[in-house]
Amino acid sequence: MSIAIIDFGSFALGKAEPSANEMKRLSTEISRALNEYGFVYLKNTGIKEEQVFEAMDICSKFFLLPEDIKRQYAHSKDSDTPYHGWFDLESESLNPAQPKDLKEAFNLSTLTSNDKWPIKEAPEFSNCLEALFRICEEISMRTMKVIALSQGVETDFLVSKHQKMGSNLNPSTLRASCYPPIQKSSLKENQTRCGEHSDYGTFTLLFQDKNGGLEILSRSGQYIAAPYIPNTVLLIIANLLQRWTSDRWISTKHRVQIPQTEDALKTTRQSLAFFVHPDHDAIVTCCDGLDKYPPITSIQYLKDKHSDIFYKESYPSSA
Repeated sequence: MSIAIIDFGSFALGKAEPSANEMKRLSTEISRALNEYGFVYLKNTGIKEEQVFEAMDICSKFFLLPEDIKRQYAHSKDSDTPYHGWFDLESESLNPAQPKDLKEAFNLSTLTSNDKWPIKEAPEFSNCLEALFRICEEISMRTMKVIALSQGVETDFLVSKHQKMGSNLNPSTLRASCYPPIQKSSLKENQTRCGEHSDYGTFTLLFQDKNGGLEILSRSGQYIAAPYIPNTVLLIIANLLQRWTSDRWISTKHRVQIPQTEDALKTTRQSLAFFVHPDHDAIVTCCDGLDKYPPITSIQYLKDKHSDIFYKESYPSSA
């Protein structure tokens, strides 16, 4: 059993929208793969492999900084940009039934002058992540057009609901994650690198380093590997896209377990994930018009389902 790999080269970065027949091919193949797994590899998107690994290398320089320096750039719940900044090791658990995840991360969710960056300690860091954010945003928009076609709605149906990425009116986030080497003696019972979970928003674009490590829950209830594949990005359905498709597409659970070999335990793992969310004021409705779920704004859904993360009493819905 293996996850499908779809050639996205005809709609890659820098290319015009392809012919109607080619768009139909893309939508059919992606729909078939997402129906089966909830995941699909997109190949030849125009995001260069060397650019991804250069970004990981720059991120690693930040993660190697002393903790007291990184803490100066930690995210703050009281900030106007509460998703932005550093999350220290074991600061969160994506599966609350388990101990804290063995990873640290840095989130970029807004492109504003208020964001805190380690300019002196890691001068390339901000420009690198901001550039990758915009690239992922563009690929996401192209992907949304293909997905909309597969659902029988206007090609700009989803694009129109994701117009405010990079502002505090939209929680889309680029996350750089670092999973440090592990000492077996320090592991807690049932602890993982990243606990079993499904993502919250529309979909996620994931880049892994060559160590891989991601596992996804198949329809049969068994976890299967979703390894690193050169020149691809892994597209993962998230909860709101499941709602948009009236559960035709399922937001599949996934995880990163503790490695089993001594060499892997001693190896740092890195990933870059772009979590695509609708604008706060976007109305999420079922694409098939059958209203399996009632219409709801994106931010209200997140506050109802994930109040521990989307905790503010009010969020701005318009500029």
